[in-house]
Amino acid sequence: MRKRLTSVIITAALFIGLAAGIAVNEADKKEIKHFTAFFSVAGDSIEQDNDIKQLIAEQIGAECEETWLVGQDKDDAINSLIATGDYPDFVLGENALYEAEALIPIDEYWDDYPNIKEYLSDEQWEKFRQPDGHIYWIPQFGVSHGEAVEVLHNGEAFWIQTRVLKWAGYPKITTVEQYFDLIESYVQENPTMPDGTANIPFTILCDDWRYFCLENVPQFLDGFPNDGSCMVDTETKTVMDYNVTDTAKRYFGKLNEEFHKGIMDPGAFNATYDQYLDKLSTGAVLGMVDQWWQFYYAIDPVFKKQELAQLGCNYVPLPVTIDEGIHNRWHTNRMAEIDYSSGLSITTSCEDIEGAMQFISDLLDFDIIKERFWGEEGKDYSVDENGLFYLTDEQAKKKSDSAYQASHMCPYAYFPRVEGLLDDGINAFSMEFQQNEFLRNQPVDIKECFKAYGVENYVDLLGKNEAPGSWYPMYSYSDSIPSTSECGKVKNNLVAVKKLWLPKVIMADDFDAAWDQYMEEYNACDPYIYFDYLQQKINEN
Repeated sequence: MRKRLTSVIITAALFIGLAAGIAVNEADKKEIKHFTAFFSVAGDSIEQDNDIKQLIAEQIGAECEETWLVGQDKDDAINSLIATGDYPDFVLGENALYEAEALIPIDEYWDDYPNIKEYLSDEQWEKFRQPDGHIYWIPQFGVSHGEAVEVLHNGEAFWIQTRVLKWAGYPKITTVEQYFDLIESYVQENPTMPDGTANIPFTILCDDWRYFCLENVPQFLDGFPNDGSCMVDTETKTVMDYNVTDTAKRYFGKLNEEFHKGIMDPGAFNATYDQYLDKLSTGAVLGMVDQWWQFYYAIDPVFKKQELAQLGCNYVPLPVTIDEGIHNRWHTNRMAEIDYSSGLSITTSCEDIEGAMQFISDLLDFDIIKERFWGEEGKDYSVDENGLFYLTDEQAKKKSDSAYQASHMCPYAYFPRVEGLLDDGINAFSMEFQQNEFLRNQPVDIKECFKAYGVENYVDLLGKNEAPGSWYPMYSYSDSIPSTSECGKVKNNLVAVKKLWLPKVIMADDFDAAWDQYMEEYNACDPYIYFDYLQQKINEN
């Protein structure tokens, strides 16, 4: 009886101890807060049990489920959210959501979150202040604390495949005429790819809001940077309309000429964004005007899988202007291109605003930025004896594996980040900006092209430019104009006219007559109302 009683006591003690141990372990586990986000842009989804996502969550006690624009127009998606009044915790904030009172004022909460409040200078934050005196969104890109790292040209350019340049002996191309002469000559001798696929000499992305690749080129051709809505004379601080310049007429006249020669892709004007990317992914498109981020990340995995680099299908930007002797400003320092018209916002549906602010703040810590964009040391990157990050061949191979990226890497791409160098002062915040890794991991045709032109990166092909003034970029102001205001209505009318008439002008049998009709319709919209507003914004700077 005594032995049985002793056994019961020991068993009970073990059970109590085990239960207590479980309780302690449960208590030691940090509660993981769950947030949601919708970004009204196309993006890459990652798996819910993504490795880095879980690692970051364990460190900061929070994670976010991100969703992206799929099969829907951006404005339709935003209007649907506004109509229901039911929002995720985070959105890509913009004027329409501000007007709908869907966003919380960031500046009422940021005193407890120095990573956020000190993310920008007071002067920079002022440009985000809305008419009610508050700040509702945080820019995600172009913010660098310290030295900026410039190796990629993320913006707009005349792009051309390396095979075309190689065929011609890597010539110097600086004008629109030279660009199209080269493409014409190449396609005349090389009408198809090796597998018989017909080459598409030149195309342009014209779908929906992305049609800026079609309409805003004249500003660059005249040697102005991407203000996006106008050109600004830096001497007189005068706003100029790039839509009505002699250069605009010459450029669209050139596209008209190329269209009738069969060089300009006749399907460009009706192609959706996905169809455009599908076209590029074949490797058959020799050249186009576009912004890097709109095409590269979609076609790069396909090019790698199909080994199209061996055929010279990758693209490089050229410093093209309307005439020789004009200094090109296609590339401007990324720190100068902070977009003040949109950014990350917390919505009024968020039930834990302080937790959401803390999540943003934690993602801005250098250790977390390193995990977001480099991954895990030893697994995703290595460190040499001088502390410089690099990739082994195996790690580089993983980086180009889309399945591995979806299951392992978690950049939280549309949350704010600090660009430039990490706090160690020697490594870039992201591998793609690390000069030694950037060059080593370029495809064979890009390496050959860089070597031929004596450069080490895409920016070197164009040259660097600083911001022209405190107003830059003007599209931050034009994108913030309320659509229901008089100025907003004029802007929308101008957009509608350009979308309708530029394809007509390019395809017209009588270019001059079509251009005159286009200008008549354009001027009937009272564009002076729009440009007077932009001039006012220049005067306020």
